[in-house]
Amino acid sequence: MTTLVFGHKSPDTDATMSAIVWAWYLKNHQGVDAEPRLLGTPNTEAAFVLKHWGFAQPAIIADVDAGQPVVIVDTNNPAELPPAINDADIRAIIDHHMLVGGLKTKAPINVVIRPLACTATVMHDIMGADVAALPREIKGAMLSCIISDTLAFRSPTTTPHDKTVAEKLAADIGVAIPELADAMFAAKSDVSAFSDAALLRMDSKEYNVAGKELRVSVLETTAPKVVLDRKASLMQSMIGVAKEDGADQVLLFVVDIIREEATLLVPNDLVKQMAEASFGVKVTGDTVVLPGIMSRKKQIIPALKL
Repeated sequence: MTTLVFGHKSPDTDATMSAIVWAWYLKNHQGVDAEPRLLGTPNTEAAFVLKHWGFAQPAIIADVDAGQPVVIVDTNNPAELPPAINDADIRAIIDHHMLVGGLKTKAPINVVIRPLACTATVMHDIMGADVAALPREIKGAMLSCIISDTLAFRSPTTTPHDKTVAEKLAADIGVAIPELADAMFAAKSDVSAFSDAALLRMDSKEYNVAGKELRVSVLETTAPKVVLDRKASLMQSMIGVAKEDGADQVLLFVVDIIREEATLLVPNDLVKQMAEASFGVKVTGDTVVLPGIMSRKKQIIPALKL
């Protein structure tokens, strides 16, 4: 039976391309019949990266069958995976996020979770000497993942090892990192075709903070004004998105990649109280700027409290 490789819902560049990279590696280096899948429509940056390196978009699936062999990448959180994930035959997990718990396996498996900025960096290290023989497009996919997750090394999640791996991959395939990063971030910033609800779910994860079910959404952009000009309708749409998704509140952080800061939309007193308690700021309007805040994983989620 074909092994399906996929990342989390609301697939970004790392979740999309790491699934492709690992499925390719399983098939071509380990003799495993494997194919990548997505759990949703890739964001605009991931769509650009797919096209740039010549990959077809993997098929999107809503669930998995019982006994289906799977490899999970870029997450280990059951809330970000298919509903029947624990009925599947999970063969491996490759990730760089905190261990959440709740996944069940049929047998002992390889679990590799490392404190790096990007799943593709973890994969690079697992592959070892095999990296040298990877085709250009696979190396390009891995490089794009690292650029995306580190925001071209601006994110505080970036480690020296992520930067070293990215620079080596770029040198191997003759790519200038600043030029590729600019093109990727321009694609990520083009959100004109998306509805408010789609934007709120585009790069979003579910968390429970102080007894509140939160959908914590991040939009990384070089053109924050494009998003913030829609703040009134986005805040109105938060009500419906929260209700549909079983959340108490949607939090939207608009990350300005160039200025290295985030703007949090503040639609009500709950978010106002959370912003003030979490980030030590005084909120006086319907937005608040958080200087230096760029990473949901390292700076936002650990700080959230009421």
